[in-house]
Amino acid sequence: MALSLLLLGALPALAAESPADRLPKQPLVVESTTQGRQIGKPGGDVVTLVSKARDIRYISTYSYTRLVGYDETLALKPDILDKVENDGDRIYTFTLREGHRWSDGQPFTAEDIRYWWEDVANAKDLSPSGPPEFMIVDGRPPRFEVIDPLHVRFTWDKPNPRFLPELASPRDPFIYRPAHYLKKFNPRYTPKAEIEPLVKQAKVKGWAALHNRLDAMFEQTNPDLPTLQPWRVTNTAPAARFVFVRNPYYHRVDANGQQLPYIDKVFMDVAAGGLLAAKANAGEADLLFRGLNMEDIPILREGERAKGYRTHLWPTARGSELALYPNLTVTDPVWRQLNRDLRYRRALSLAIDRRTLNNALLFGLGTEGNDTVVEKSPLYRPEYRTLNAGYDPAQASRLLDEIGLTQRNGAGIRLLADGRELEIVVETDGESSMLTDGLTLISEFWREIGVKLFVKPQDRTVLRNRAYSGAAVMVAAQGLDLAMPTADMSPDELAPVHQDTYAWPKWGQYVETKGKEGEPCDIPAAKVLIDLNARWMATADNTEQARIWGEMLRNRAENQWVIGTVSGALQPVVAKTRLLNVPDKQTYSWKPTALIGIYRMDQFFWGPNPKEASR
Repeated sequence: MALSLLLLGALPALAAESPADRLPKQPLVVESTTQGRQIGKPGGDVVTLVSKARDIRYISTYSYTRLVGYDETLALKPDILDKVENDGDRIYTFTLREGHRWSDGQPFTAEDIRYWWEDVANAKDLSPSGPPEFMIVDGRPPRFEVIDPLHVRFTWDKPNPRFLPELASPRDPFIYRPAHYLKKFNPRYTPKAEIEPLVKQAKVKGWAALHNRLDAMFEQTNPDLPTLQPWRVTNTAPAARFVFVRNPYYHRVDANGQQLPYIDKVFMDVAAGGLLAAKANAGEADLLFRGLNMEDIPILREGERAKGYRTHLWPTARGSELALYPNLTVTDPVWRQLNRDLRYRRALSLAIDRRTLNNALLFGLGTEGNDTVVEKSPLYRPEYRTLNAGYDPAQASRLLDEIGLTQRNGAGIRLLADGRELEIVVETDGESSMLTDGLTLISEFWREIGVKLFVKPQDRTVLRNRAYSGAAVMVAAQGLDLAMPTADMSPDELAPVHQDTYAWPKWGQYVETKGKEGEPCDIPAAKVLIDLNARWMATADNTEQARIWGEMLRNRAENQWVIGTVSGALQPVVAKTRLLNVPDKQTYSWKPTALIGIYRMDQFFWGPNPKEASR
């Protein structure tokens, strides 16, 4: 798939340049000795594992290099950028680092941001739906200016407080592109006669399809695409091993002025998902976390001494390890009416023995209660976790009786209004044994109140399509992704504004498609969440943002839109004992920590024993 390196021209002669020559005039100096880190020593390789070739894309999450990014205190700081000026969340002026270069040695300038904005995001051929949603405020995009080669400005008429947090997200939106490379495949800059042979060689329909294929900033499928990340991919699928080599023009240095990353190469070996823990136990990974879970801890502990690694146990920041999503937009009218009845959702919550779940799933180490933010968040309040989340099957039965679900069959299962058994088909992606084991226990709890539960595992894509179409009555999945928020992070995961929330997918469709698909939210208490989310989006006042978060979290707890169970799983992070600067204990989450991203993988290095550390 990748086109010849000849398209890029000759790669720079690195031997003629010293590391200092390859740095920006003002590199980012990292605080090497904070958070228990040491000044490292460059060199060596790291082997990690992925369960499928497509998962190599997450290296941009692990390595976490952003225009602006979170530090370990969750403060937003310039990273690739030298400076960010923010005027009321409306006017953002970016200053680039003078002398910063792409991995192929070409300058990184304002032209690379302009190219993305004008020639990718606003080009119908390449982006039919236009700029990303977080760039739009009240239906209008920002005004964009190139001030000079090192300065650009985005201006909105109203506040856009999401802008910087989105740039710091675990999946980088990459609002910049290597213009010097991609212009070769854009007829606005290169004659079509020169592009056509490349289109035929790639066997795609036209220049736009070719451009989109080669513009693989996140997917990591084009080794020729220059990058600003610490490592760049060098080969393509099909492959059993993907090789990432260090970017010689990376912009970060340690306190001694040594250029990062310390590690020369990252190898990503493809292995079956079910074998990741066994392979780590056999010493086949220098660093591994994604694809491991609490159930793997015993086998991981077994191999530590013999294979020279440690299993660090990081607490996860997730609203709930197992959350139940009654689909409020399910098509079946009987189930729709039931799912929308707060007494029903509350009854199902009160009928769950979370203490037993905690002991069975999390060795008793978890936190029982609703799907909400964790204690480490400054927005946490105990009542968000505990409201209507105790174990009271007698009260649960009374609530179901109050609804009118008093008729039962010979087996004691309640009957719906149309005579069907109250059998809830709970659909799940089937990839997590924690989910299926937990649902098996919940089925026993619910049977005590006359409710039958049937678990339906399936492919994740099929599951999503069934939920989005209204076919799924209830879905079991993990809870809140953003469970350790600060007030200046968007609360949109709490509101019915996105299709991908299983509790209300059709309401989310309606908002995302501006009314073309889905259906409008018609429950007043849920509409409140949409209004609160809009108010958060419209203010630059941090105190007001915190107050809005509080209202939304209280609304979530009171209405039990999602039924949480237990949170606080431990995430195994396996690292060879001589791989240093890997934190012994940190918080693990998708958002905002970008898995291990904010803990700076570019500062991991091999300790002093070269025989053990070399590859």
